[in-house]
Order: sequence, then structure tokens, then C-alpha cells
Amino acid sequence: MDATIVIFILIYLLTILISTTELTPLSVAALSGALLTAWFGIQYKVFTYEEALGFVDVRLLALLIGTMVVVEIAKRSGLFRVLALYAVKFSGGNPAKLFVSVCIVSAFVSMFLSDPMAMLLMAAATVTIAKVLKYDPTPYFLSATIMVNLGGISTLIGSVSNMIIGMEANISFTEFLNYLLVCEIMLWALTIFVLYIIFKPKLGEKKTLPEYKPLESITNRTLFYKSAFILVLLVFLFLALENLGVGPEGVAVGCAILGLILSKLDPAEIFRELDWETVFFIAGFMFIVGGLEKTQILTDISTWLFQMAGPGLFNSTLMTLWFSGIASTVVSNVAIALTFAPMIGAHAFSGLNSSPVWSALILGTNLGGATTPFSGSVCVMAIGALRREGISVKFGDFAKVGLITTIIQLSFSSLYLIARFGLIGV
Repeated sequence: MDATIVIFILIYLLTILISTTELTPLSVAALSGALLTAWFGIQYKVFTYEEALGFVDVRLLALLIGTMVVVEIAKRSGLFRVLALYAVKFSGGNPAKLFVSVCIVSAFVSMFLSDPMAMLLMAAATVTIAKVLKYDPTPYFLSATIMVNLGGISTLIGSVSNMIIGMEANISFTEFLNYLLVCEIMLWALTIFVLYIIFKPKLGEKKTLPEYKPLESITNRTLFYKSAFILVLLVFLFLALENLGVGPEGVAVGCAILGLILSKLDPAEIFRELDWETVFFIAGFMFIVGGLEKTQILTDISTWLFQMAGPGLFNSTLMTLWFSGIASTVVSNVAIALTFAPMIGAHAFSGLNSSPVWSALILGTNLGGATTPFSGSVCVMAIGALRREGISVKFGDFAKVGLITTIIQLSFSSLYLIARFGLIGV
């Protein structure tokens, strides 16, 4: 193996190691790796400075930032908090209904919010609910964490890894829904059932809820309705992309600008609240993967993996699902998506439909993120929020629940992909 390739692989592995162990912030780890990639790549003439400028997909960053702005405006209006309060009201103090409501709202909110934002929102709502009803927040909290991670599998903006894969594979918003919406709904039902069985003895007894009206918690009705309009418009335009002649990033940025105009909020405050850590992590990691692509090592690895899986879409799809799912339990699913997407894109499927393999990557990168307390930022945030409430969750207790749900989800997803794409004998 060429010494240059070894250097680039070491840079990649070192970045992954530092990111996983949190020795430095994710963005710093990725940007440091990008700097080393640029230095060695240009010095060893693996790529030119002009070629390096193309490693970062500006369209993906525009999609991410535009969506974040729209969601931040909606969050400030209280839109998502109202949804959470309605879930509580719907339960009527019944712990089983409340549990199901919290799970569904967590997954639904995650379809439009980034996972960290959704987790922050559900953390506040769940702790409030538990205090009002004097319930143990742990089962509700951990279930909300798993459902936040699960929510948004079937939408282009449901998670950062979805945006990465969608842009790389050129999968539209409607294609996401077409391939995975049925699977996501089934996974919601299956996961909620499994979580309810696990946590049923700890949910508490039926309580009488205080009288309240969720809409009365809104302090600015005008902002509330405007943000709801922008969010609905964003989803509608994503659905109509094929007739607009623009990419999803154009829609996201356009709706973000319209949202800033209509909301009359201070743009500086909105921008301060965006998840820039994720933006710079993605930009830096894209650069590292771009350097690896130039060495042709990713093409070689993808060819080896798919040769090892054997011919046909059946083996390739299941290998991608389980490999990316297991890898996402220990490495950020954003990093897995950034690594695997160009590998799958570089692999030739001999004229076969590659949609099942891309769908498998979407499912794998999403489902592996809530297996242990350290599988993803959502889990880390959830454990931290519980600790602030004076509740400690042991690694083994979380991992037991996470492992059970992840294995069940990946197993069901295998059956779904086989049935959805008719992979038997393919």
C-alpha cells in the first residue's frame, strides 16, 4: 500500500478516534483532520489546491443551514412546545397513553428538527410532565431518546445523515417518503410496543391532570402562525421539487430568508442558536473523505466489501444495512454517512437498481445511533439532562434497552427491504 494512502487512512482513523472519545469538540477534530489532509494532499501532489476547494459540498451545507434557520424560528414561536403539551393533554393522566404520546411526539418532532434540537425540546417537556405528575422520568426520557433517534428516517431533512445520503444519491424528498415512510411507521409502532413492554412496571399510576389549554402558552400568536406557515411551506416545496427546477438547498435557503423577513426576529440571535458544531464537523469531515476519494482507496474498499457480500442486490443491501448500523453504534452516524455514501456511489451495480442499497444505508445510519449512552449526541444529551435532575442511568441499563431495540429494528428493516424491493433471488 502506498505511503500516501497510509497517511490519509491514519488521518481519517485519528479523526474518528478523537471524535468518539471527545478529546476535543467534534468540529475541531474534523477541521484538524481536514487541515492535515490538505497539507499532505497538496505536498504529495495527490490533488491540487483548486481540486481541494471542491471537496466540501456547499449545496449540502446550504440545505442544512437553511433548514436549521426555519426550525429555529418555529422553535422560538413555541410551535413544538404546543405539540408536546397537547400530547400530555391527550393522555388524560393515563400513564400508558402518556407514554405512547411522548414517544409519538418525540419521533414526529424529530422529522423536522435536528436530533439534538428535538432532544432538548423533549427533555424539557418530559421533565416538566414527570414533575407535574410525580412520575419517574427515566422510562419516559429514555424512550423519548430512542424515538427521537428513530424519527425522521423517511424524510430528507429528518437527520443530518439523511441530508448527506440524499444529496450524494440524488434522492428527492418524495423518493425518501416512497421508499421508507411505510417502514418508519411500522418501526414506530414496533419500537413503542417493545419499549412499553420493557418499561410498563415503571410508568406510574393514573393521575388527574390540571386544567390547561396548550395554545394559551403561546406568547406571540403572530409569530406562531407565521412560523407554522413557513414550516408547512418548506415541506410542501420539498414535495413539489420536481416541478420547481431547483435543488432542495434552494428551497431551504429561500424559506429561511422568507422566515427571517416574516418573523422580524433578530437574525443575529437566530444565527447564534444554530448548530454550527455540526456544520463545521460535516465540512471538515467531507474534506477528509474527499482526500481519501482522491487516493482511490474508497473505491477499492467498496469493491472489496461488495465482492465479499457476493453478487446481487440481496447481499449488498443487507451487508450495507447491518454494517452501517453496527458501525453507527460506536461512530457518529454523520461520519458513517459521509464515508459510506461515496463508497456506494463509486460501486457499479451492473445496471441494477441501487435504491435498496441507499435505503439500507439510510436505515443503518439512523438506527444504530441509540444503542449505548455514547452512540450519538442525542444519547449523551439525554443522560446529561437526567443527571442534572439528580437521576443517574447506568451504562448497562441504557445499553440493554438500546441493544434490544436496535437489533429488533435492524431485523425488521431487513425484512422490509427484502419485501419492498423484491430482493429474493436478486
